Amino acid sequence: MYIIAIGWMFVVVCMAAVEATTSSFLGGMGTLLFYGLLPLGLFLWLFGTPQRRRNRNKTSQPTSGASFTRRQRETSQDDQ
Repeated sequence: MYIIAIGWMFVVVCMAAVEATTSSFLGGMGTLLFYGLLPLGLFLWLFGTPQRRRNRNKTSQPTSGASFTRRQRETSQDDQ
């Protein structure tokens, strides 16, 4: 995922440099912002969602065997 981001930013920085030298500095900054940083931030946020979900689930899982889920409690009560 990061190799795509690095390649995209290389292209956008080149586009912004050409825009800034031939047209205007403000056009180059707009190109960098609207073709580079904003879409790339959205891309990384969307494609990073599964990893954030895995990290959140990993931290919310109990570490000791003392905690039971509802199904485990019902099963253990049925056995008694």
